[in-house]
Amino acid sequence: MDGLVVANYGSTSLVEDGQGQLSLCTSRKSTGRIVCGDRVTWRSTGNAEGVIEKRLDRRTVLQRHDSNGKSRPLAANIDQVIVVSAPEPPLDRYLIDRYLAAAEIISATPSLVINKMDLLDPTGIRLMQDRIREYREIGYQVSFTCALSGKGVEELSGRLKVGILVGQSGVGKSSLIKRLLPDRDIAVGTLSDASGLGRHTTTTTTLYHLPGGGDLIDSPGVRDFRLRDVDPVALAHAFRDFRPFLGQCRFHNCRHDREPGCALSIAARNCEINSRRLKSYRNILHS
Repeated sequence: MDGLVVANYGSTSLVEDGQGQLSLCTSRKSTGRIVCGDRVTWRSTGNAEGVIEKRLDRRTVLQRHDSNGKSRPLAANIDQVIVVSAPEPPLDRYLIDRYLAAAEIISATPSLVINKMDLLDPTGIRLMQDRIREYREIGYQVSFTCALSGKGVEELSGRLKVGILVGQSGVGKSSLIKRLLPDRDIAVGTLSDASGLGRHTTTTTTLYHLPGGGDLIDSPGVRDFRLRDVDPVALAHAFRDFRPFLGQCRFHNCRHDREPGCALSIAARNCEINSRRLKSYRNILHS
């Protein structure tokens, strides 16, 4: 029978059948790596257990790299990548850029959520709006939320198909899901007072069905997210603000890394694109 992987624990996966029943399944070696969001063919062995026999074709797959630089799939068959940031831990625009580019590369719809807005006074709110204005000007959907009060959370849920929440540890991804699904037992942590960085309250990527429709995947928080082995042409195209200038460089194989006649360098000097975004692209290129 066919099923949906709603969580993966390494060698075993939690598989949901068509009636919403869950079974803990092992995988055959021939299936390859199984991740949350995968559609699979499996058979029951009784007692809410089973065996995954085949992984069905994926529409999309979001990858991340481990500490050894090896590519690891994080989630499959997603339509949206929702990058969650917050005033604490401090907003990292270079990390946001990498997530947005990763979403563009797999043809998922990227958006940005600024959570924990209750931590800011009116001046802080204005400063935060200034910091993320560039993303709105580029054309990304930007939302402001407060998981504690629920402000902005319902608006977020109203536009979900199959979305994944990604971002730093401690920005409140699990808190957002707990607000949407208050009856689910989701671990919600706080920032570590010692480091100012978030504890990893989510250790397993997990898919939740929302009452109003749509699915939301919660992923473990990260302190870094890197794109490796990306074709420079695909990477440049993943920065949607660069697209009007691509193909206009002096050299057809320009990597946009300070080559003479680079259209992106010229556009940055003329303030037609954000020079910080060009620096962010080059950081990814060099990594």
